[in-house]
Amino acid sequence: MSWTGAACGLLLGAGLVLVLAHGTRRVRLDDRLAPYLRPRDATSGLLRDDRRTAAWERALAPWAGRAAARLEHLGSPRDHVRRRLDRAGEGASVEQFRARQVVWTVLGLAAGLALALLLAATRGSASASLAALVLVCGACGYVACDQALTWRIRRREDRLLAEFPTIAELLALAVTAGEGPVAALERVSTTARGELSAEVTRTLAAVRAGSPVATALAAMAERTGLPALTRFAEGVAVALERGSPLADVLRAQAQDVREAGRRALLESGGRREIAMMVPVVFLILPVTVVFAVFPSLATLRVGL
Repeated sequence: MSWTGAACGLLLGAGLVLVLAHGTRRVRLDDRLAPYLRPRDATSGLLRDDRRTAAWERALAPWAGRAAARLEHLGSPRDHVRRRLDRAGEGASVEQFRARQVVWTVLGLAAGLALALLLAATRGSASASLAALVLVCGACGYVACDQALTWRIRRREDRLLAEFPTIAELLALAVTAGEGPVAALERVSTTARGELSAEVTRTLAAVRAGSPVATALAAMAERTGLPALTRFAEGVAVALERGSPLADVLRAQAQDVREAGRRALLESGGRREIAMMVPVVFLILPVTVVFAVFPSLATLRVGL
């Protein structure tokens, strides 16, 4: 009971101190009106930058910019990087990709430095070899960032090729039902989901902005960098220009892509078949020979 009374007394004393401290501070009119009024930004919504950056990002931005400029002289040109980012479907800018390369390079250098310190502490390796190890790890980080972008491009191109026959068939059905090219694109963009559907939505936005359908499709083919989509854009442009049946062109394009996918699958199967011979020849066959020859050797030893 005494402990409970003491705890209640301490709580009452702390509350009294807080009330007195709050009462001694003079409440201003701004403090009273702040919960009811919100400051409004007079900047236009079209010019407002909604991206929020942390304090460490703002502090490291000048250093990252300089390092990215140096890496740009060593790596690919700016236009080439922009095309690769578009092919990967990333909304990042070239500067952001360069900053990402800087981060990957720094991580590689840090990993190399940690490994070099470990080798120096355990084996006492030479300083020149440890410095070369650090530089090699940094270069591996730089190359790994570029290879990761290449891997994302290949994955996205595979998804685009897998989705293209279905999208082309949907467009053919919409055109056969009596809809125009723009209405068919709008129907596909609202019903389908995937990478190619997103590109169709972007193409439809360009058409609504005033670009011709053939020009918007050619821009889509240039962004993706796929020969199948390039042939698709050219076929649609020729069909619109000469008045050919657009549905037949779309079905032919879809069939060509399916045939190309089938040939690629057969070629991949042929390469895998050759790769499967490696463990058979170098692992399974020697073990089989050993099992066949060992009883004979054992019999000969017993006979001798």
